[in-house]
Amino acid sequence: MAESSGFDPQLALSHKFPERKTFFLRLLIFGTVENASQRKRRAIESGKLYLFESRDSVLYALGVGACARDAVDDDELKYVYHANGEQFLQVLPTFAALFSLASMPNGFNLPGLEYDQRLLLHGQQYIELYRPFPSSGCIHNKVSLAGLHDKGKAAIIEFETKSYEKESGELLCMNRTTVFLRGAGGFSKSSQPYSYSNYQTDKASAVKIPKTHPFAALLYRLSGDYNPLHSDPMVAKIAGFSRPILHGLCALGFAVRAIIKCICKGDPNLIKSITGRFLLHVYPGETLVTEMWLDDLRVVYQAKVKERNQTVLSGYVDIHRLASSP
Repeated sequence: MAESSGFDPQLALSHKFPERKTFFLRLLIFGTVENASQRKRRAIESGKLYLFESRDSVLYALGVGACARDAVDDDELKYVYHANGEQFLQVLPTFAALFSLASMPNGFNLPGLEYDQRLLLHGQQYIELYRPFPSSGCIHNKVSLAGLHDKGKAAIIEFETKSYEKESGELLCMNRTTVFLRGAGGFSKSSQPYSYSNYQTDKASAVKIPKTHPFAALLYRLSGDYNPLHSDPMVAKIAGFSRPILHGLCALGFAVRAIIKCICKGDPNLIKSITGRFLLHVYPGETLVTEMWLDDLRVVYQAKVKERNQTVLSGYVDIHRLASSP
């Protein structure tokens, strides 16, 4: 329990997270592969920089199923190929979630808070998008504590990551990541459980799924993840799962990509904000059914595992406007 470690919530609130930079580099075909790899290695070793090449956004798009059914899909080919070069590639909006992970390479740590990383669960992801992502550039991430809650046997921590384009100083996106730390609660100094938030709680409210038939439903095959929880059977067993599970952000990428294709008619720039609440685990190889309902400029959605008929993800996506007819 965190109480034995002398965890002080006030000390956590005053904690300053180090600022980090994320680089997007166009990995050209001729002459720069080795140089880019060397720069990436030096940056990682220094602990100051996190580099992402343009191929990372391509691999991400492929990892959440882009062009999986049709290699030349008109709506999705732009995420993995462009006839005029890599600088014209478009980036899926859920790629923003990777910024929050890159900005905290040492995990979701606060001074004095002890927890078993194998028992960490990703509870929710909220993303606000302010402009389309460039295919290359330097991203400056600033992290702050957005919420801290004592749930007795567990602690809930919310981190906010704001990502800026370094050259212009323009804010590109904001992530709010909610993690559930089993075994890290019980740090309240009084009978009243400690709870702190620095944002409007309506953005984290549970989504009410309409009773009507969904606007659309799509199936996607899922793939694995490099985190040991998603690949190591022993780690998964310690965490309480029968076998490795899929990362929640991967399922979120599948669901939002379905919304872009069905409601935004392939235009990712119509996405304004994204909320996803992870309700249940997904096993790699299961089939996701993404259901969505259109309510003015908000798309309410839920994702189900077809084989178990269980809802694993729910949330909403706000869009700037409805896509015009082709």
